[in-house]
Amino acid sequence: MNWTFAMPFIPPASSIPIRQAIASSLMALALAGCTMGPNFTKPAPSAPADWTSWRSGDASLHGAIGTDATLPADWWRAFNDPVLDELVRRGFAASPDLQTAALHVAQARVQRGSAAVQGLPQINASGQVSRQRQSEHGASTRLLNVVSSSSSGSDRDALVKLLSEPFTLYQTGLDASWELDLWGKVRRSLEAADAGVAQQAALLDHARLSLASDVARNYFDLRATQRKIALAREDITALKERTDLLSARTTGGINNHFDLERQRSELQGIEAQLPALLAQEAAQANQIALLLGERPGALGDLLKPVADAGKPALPDLALGLPSEIALCRPDIRAAEARLHSVTANIGVAKADMYPSIRLGGGFNLESYRAENLFDWASRAWSIGPSVSLPLFDGGRRKRVVQLRELEQKEAAVSYQQTVLQAWQEIDDALNGYTAEQQQNAMLAARLDSARAAFDLASARYRGGVITWLDVIDSQRTMLQASRDLADSNGRLATRYAALNKAIGNASESTAAKAN
Repeated sequence: MNWTFAMPFIPPASSIPIRQAIASSLMALALAGCTMGPNFTKPAPSAPADWTSWRSGDASLHGAIGTDATLPADWWRAFNDPVLDELVRRGFAASPDLQTAALHVAQARVQRGSAAVQGLPQINASGQVSRQRQSEHGASTRLLNVVSSSSSGSDRDALVKLLSEPFTLYQTGLDASWELDLWGKVRRSLEAADAGVAQQAALLDHARLSLASDVARNYFDLRATQRKIALAREDITALKERTDLLSARTTGGINNHFDLERQRSELQGIEAQLPALLAQEAAQANQIALLLGERPGALGDLLKPVADAGKPALPDLALGLPSEIALCRPDIRAAEARLHSVTANIGVAKADMYPSIRLGGGFNLESYRAENLFDWASRAWSIGPSVSLPLFDGGRRKRVVQLRELEQKEAAVSYQQTVLQAWQEIDDALNGYTAEQQQNAMLAARLDSARAAFDLASARYRGGVITWLDVIDSQRTMLQASRDLADSNGRLATRYAALNKAIGNASESTAAKAN
């Protein structure tokens, strides 16, 4: 239950100094009002002292990491792939996910603007024309009964009939009110709204980072699949050649039918893998198109197979200081902004527990004759403050404060969890990238050996030492080694993208910079 005390003040013209004094006092009271609730303290995210700490796994995975520089924000350009650069550019320009995140930023800014105007005076204009009739037995006729008690009844009846005749009432005017922000409710609301804008801007950066990473990952998977298709076709060609040779040798009585059928079975097995690879290629192309907001098949020309570019020359790992990495991750910045917002909302809830003072006034014109509406004699006005005292609400306001305090604790726990998850993802990404680098080097050495073996087999065949079947077997071993290295190159590129996502490496959006 709120009790509101309206104190109209209608001063005479000679009391202008008094009105100015009262206005000055109320203004000073508003400016001197305190701000309820706790002040937000920016948390310092936990971080290891160096890159040798907070690591799991074998020590062989903990390679040297530079701290004097950082990876470039446009990390996808390290692959020197114009198609990937174009995909990321188009994704930033047209991705539905980014458009949604940008709209969330715009909504947060509108909410911030709405919170900012709460501290401004509210002015309304009104106008009304109504046709009315007074009741002959209403409350207004009670005074007539008293006044006309000494007069004749006919005079009273004539007067009542006259007053109850329908008439048109014309009304227009202005009214203004201003609630003094004595307890900082508006200031805390604006603080919470600012934090909301910062949170949505950080989430927009997170969406940009996720988009670049997802586009790169799906692109590398697509290229790996296309490379598998090319190698499978090369393998099929080699197997067909071997099958034809075995068929001729079987017809000539050199080989038996068992070897021929086994070779045909192996050929059919490789051929059976090709349709699944082609379907996988189409699905991966569609996934990239979806990320860019395109229809299926729209990127056909852009994503057509290209010659294998081999392993990209990726830069050395130089991540900067660990303490700076945590500040770069957009999800950590978003969690911090959410903590700030819910902390400010505690002050908003506490301010509702205290009295509120509203300054109000109105100036109206009222007449039952249209030609007299704007006469000075038709004026009616009022001015004065009103006080609202929250006396009893069943504990609702107190519970709202408790709820906001619990939300703050939840946001603090969520912030700490976000930081821990960030370092877990960073450690996983570093271990995965280092392991893939080591495996990639081993597979490259294996391919070199397979090529040397194939060259040797070809030379021995030309010298009549071995048969053509041995050359084909050596060729298939080289193709398998090439396939495994191509897969590793794709995984290495994907690991590099995952590492950049883990450390929050992306340029800030325009919205975040403006914030």
